[in-house]
Amino acid sequence: MAGNAEPGLFGADAPRPLADRLRPKTLEEVVGQDHLLGPDGAIHRMITQGRLTSMILWGTPGCGKTTIARLLAQQTDLAFEPLSAVFSGVADLRKVFDRAADRRMTGEGTCLFVDEIHRFNKAQQDGFLPFVEDGTVILVGATTENPSFELNAALLSRCQVFVLNRLDDSALELMLQRAEAEEERPLPLDKEARAAVRAMADGDGRYLLNMAEAIYALGISKPMDTAELAKVVQRRLPMYDKSQDSHYNLMSALHKSLRGSDCDAALYWLGRMLSGGEDPLYIARRLVRFAYEDVGLADPNAAPQALAAWDTYERLGSPEGELALAQVVIYLATAPKSNAAYKAFKDSLVKAKETGSLSPPKHILNAPTKMMKEMGYGAGYSYDHDAPDGFSGQNFFPDNMAREKLYSPVERGFEREIRKRLDYWDNLRKKRR
Repeated sequence: MAGNAEPGLFGADAPRPLADRLRPKTLEEVVGQDHLLGPDGAIHRMITQGRLTSMILWGTPGCGKTTIARLLAQQTDLAFEPLSAVFSGVADLRKVFDRAADRRMTGEGTCLFVDEIHRFNKAQQDGFLPFVEDGTVILVGATTENPSFELNAALLSRCQVFVLNRLDDSALELMLQRAEAEEERPLPLDKEARAAVRAMADGDGRYLLNMAEAIYALGISKPMDTAELAKVVQRRLPMYDKSQDSHYNLMSALHKSLRGSDCDAALYWLGRMLSGGEDPLYIARRLVRFAYEDVGLADPNAAPQALAAWDTYERLGSPEGELALAQVVIYLATAPKSNAAYKAFKDSLVKAKETGSLSPPKHILNAPTKMMKEMGYGAGYSYDHDAPDGFSGQNFFPDNMAREKLYSPVERGFEREIRKRLDYWDNLRKKRR
């Protein structure tokens, strides 16, 4: 097997995994990140101008964060100090900063690479600040989580954030070709199985090469089809963290697909969430919220449908109850939409804060005592059921407040009928003033 070993500590050959042997040796060899490393990329320009600054590399697993950090240090002649926030603490950081300070005295710089930097707590992140600020270290942090939520604002203000792309199909194919060149033989897969391997990698180059190595280890020469591949390679679950970015991103995708009346896309995102292990009851709660926020009174039956799906899931559980969630997703996606009630409620809160503690008009207040009657409580109140058309047209806003138009129904679904009623009452109110 070509290049399968390198000299070990005692001269013996130490086997190296395929992913390690194929680790890029220059930034030009890194795949899928041309927007940062290409001729017009920000990191390329930074290196060309000789002004490497502290940065955060944000991207999915296996997209090249660690490799880029190592090559940045190599290309700028900086000492490379790698740490993992999972296994390191304050004592480890202190040792790195001491070594970096010593190097600085001799004119040598230090690139501190911190993998999973978001796992450091606030105090630990604050510990970086003076050393980043005075240039003792060039910090390169790697994270799979949104830096806006996981890193301190003070640390972010001292670093540039670069977003790495999830490796696309063409990048993954290039990596397979490099693996074949390294192994000096084709990967024993037919066209469909090869595509399936790329799909299973889900944008993770490291995972792709590990699968390729496992396939090579079978020692077969006849190309496998997808059925044979499925027997030897464990299908990878989609990357999904219920407590982090993917949790909120996929819920946002489902919500916006529903709002956009795209039934098929909404079902797809529902499937992604469920297959990723999301709590179906969380989805059910959000669907009820959607029914009120985005369908509203355009279809008053949307909320009962969503509540019924929630109740059904609680009674049946998975997987039977998931069909109820799918059905209500279809219902909500195809229902007429209106956020008029949502907007009216928000506007009412704003108006309530603006007007303070204005009292209701006295004619709509009850007068349970003689004194309150003498003060005019309830005086002049018209009982609507006794009025013509069951509508008195009286003012129910505070006396010192102009009438406000808060609810404006849309011309869709049931709200079209509600608008007719409101217009009818507005006309009566004008006549009876």
